[in-house]
Amino acid sequence: MPSTITPVPDSRRVLLLLDFQRAALADASAKLVEQNVLRILEQARIASPPPRIIHVRNQGEEGEPDERNSVGWQLISDPLPTEHILDKKKNNAFAGTNLGDMIPSDAEVVVVGFQTDFAIRETCRAALERGNEILLIRGAHGTRDGVDGTPALRITQDVETTLEDGGAHFLDMKHVSGLFTDR
Repeated sequence: MPSTITPVPDSRRVLLLLDFQRAALADASAKLVEQNVLRILEQARIASPPPRIIHVRNQGEEGEPDERNSVGWQLISDPLPTEHILDKKKNNAFAGTNLGDMIPSDAEVVVVGFQTDFAIRETCRAALERGNEILLIRGAHGTRDGVDGTPALRITQDVETTLEDGGAHFLDMKHVSGLFTDR
């Protein structure tokens, strides 16, 4: 009987899912981001070898929608046994965690998930400072409308411009089919 071989994740390619938690789905615009992130996650999981997949979960304070062990704290997609889960308390997922040990400084990091103007922006800035190549996919990250009424789309576009000026690269969803197979 043939044995099944589980490919070893490629540590030089990383899919980083930031704050991809149920609390983020409270906003109706998050549904499209959710679908797009799930599509990218599927592409990563079928790649051979797959990238290292890391789910970073925000641990909110007591009473917040993503308070530890609440429904909102739960991940949207259950990680596979070969995937990593990391809890964070700050916007920058490298701060106060061992994420820096999990991602080599020369790794290409695909970043998806929620709160473009918080976790996405700060984690991407830190990764760029470490020397990582950062790749964001338009439509696979998002945020809520600002408290001042600024539309979420505008906030996302402003952060994308800032990150692109800082060295991040961007792709559109139409390019995700070969995302983890093209070198």
